[in-house]
Amino acid sequence: MDLPQGKKIYFASDFHFGIPNKETSLARERRVCKWLDEIKDDAAQLYLVGDIFDAWFEYRKVIPRGYTRFLGKLAELSDKGLHIEAFTGNHDLWMRDYFEDELNIPVHHEPIQREFNGKKFFIGHGDGLGPGDHGYKLLKGVLRNRLAQWLYRRIHPDTGVGMAEWFSRLGPKHVEGDEDGFKGPEKEFLVQFCISTLEIEHYDYFIFGHRHLALEYPLPDNSLYVNLGDWIRYNSYGVFDGQDLKLKYYKDE
Repeated sequence: MDLPQGKKIYFASDFHFGIPNKETSLARERRVCKWLDEIKDDAAQLYLVGDIFDAWFEYRKVIPRGYTRFLGKLAELSDKGLHIEAFTGNHDLWMRDYFEDELNIPVHHEPIQREFNGKKFFIGHGDGLGPGDHGYKLLKGVLRNRLAQWLYRRIHPDTGVGMAEWFSRLGPKHVEGDEDGFKGPEKEFLVQFCISTLEIEHYDYFIFGHRHLALEYPLPDNSLYVNLGDWIRYNSYGVFDGQDLKLKYYKDE
């Protein structure tokens, strides 16, 4: 598609609603909602690139409690015609059809490719891509198994959602000040994934979350890898204006 004049495409990831406690998560939720209010007039599309929630498990008739302001804001924007797409991450990979049924927001479980104004985009959360991380790739296969999900849904929601939150807290804490800098292209799995992909097909932009590192990294063949960072430390997001993709930082005045 070609963007209408003056319109932009926005990308954000790793809100991790739910951690480290209710008060901090609620403040982050309000900040994200305020940002959404500020971009809604010039946004043509919005991509939420995974780990929206720190823990999320959908039963057929039950979803986790909370996040009312955020879900309401998405409903409002979707009802007004903003095209929104979401991705599962490693923390909320058990999203099902709630977003699509209630908010008209499709949820992607794998990376997607898009073309805007003649520029090719590769978009995904980023978990499990590239070399290494074999333990997580094995675990992801188990967690995405339909039988495993069916069995888990036999657990009462109070217990099932509680267990999901407990397992989530065992992972990285992603707390403010817990910096994990760029390790160099040879040690960054997503950089390696981008480079190997470019050997097969050209993309102008690779957009990922997961890494919790706000980063623009130039790749061969005039390609660019953008990691969207998070809203715990950076309040960062990507915006494509029809010509260039830039990483920006939200400042809540």
